[in-house]
Amino acid sequence: MTALPRPEIVSETFGNPADPAILLIMGAMASMLWWPEAFCRQLAERGRFVIRYDNRDTGRSTKYKPGQPPYAFEDMVDDAIRVLDDHNVRKAHVVGMSMGGMIAQIVALKYPERVGALTVISSSPLGVDTSGLPGTSQAYKEHSAEGAGVDWSNRDRVLDYMVKDARALGSTLHPFDERRTRAMIQEDYDRSGGLGSASNHFLLKGGEQERRINDLTVPLLVIHGATDPIFPIEHGEALADAVPGARLVRIEGGGHELHRNDWLQIVEAIATHR
Repeated sequence: MTALPRPEIVSETFGNPADPAILLIMGAMASMLWWPEAFCRQLAERGRFVIRYDNRDTGRSTKYKPGQPPYAFEDMVDDAIRVLDDHNVRKAHVVGMSMGGMIAQIVALKYPERVGALTVISSSPLGVDTSGLPGTSQAYKEHSAEGAGVDWSNRDRVLDYMVKDARALGSTLHPFDERRTRAMIQEDYDRSGGLGSASNHFLLKGGEQERRINDLTVPLLVIHGATDPIFPIEHGEALADAVPGARLVRIEGGGHELHRNDWLQIVEAIATHR
């Protein structure tokens, strides 16, 4: 098999490169914009060198034909290390959200010498039997099924669906800011040249079952919304329970998102984790 050319992975930094580094890894179909700039700057103001990046098939990074990803999940793990290399970072606090939380767990297990600490947000434990835990809510399953009928080349339809998706994933405690959300998704769509290729993330294979979070050797912080409709809070609890000394920060009313009203609590937890 012919090796793929190395993809271009576009990244952005905040803060002083001399400060301890934080690498932010976002989830499926999500570019770096889903780590809001103001959120990143708040972390940088806490004396951290913050790196966010576009996963392959999102943002301005290399994209592939929708429905035929010529890469595996493991390749996205290696992308994270290449981003650290690009910024001459030897070791970082790795923070992953949702699918990015799975990537981050594998990064920490595959490259422990490159990870000083691990934070997993809104995800599920790697290599742990979760069959007895609650699954995705029925309401979100029904909403997600509508995605099969979305024409990803139709900007208006995509924006409407993605805003509805963000609302379905949102906090049950704080108000949903539709104007701000639509503006961000519109920016993401236009910056990415469309979001069709990002759906490749749901077709990836490999890596997840080969490693167990129980073998983690770095400090673990788990941040999880109490009303997450994709990974209910029990997934965050199981992740924290799997690693001795791990800390769980519960976001009351939190969904599968980074709600602005919760940033103070989230930033504080990440900035003080080591």
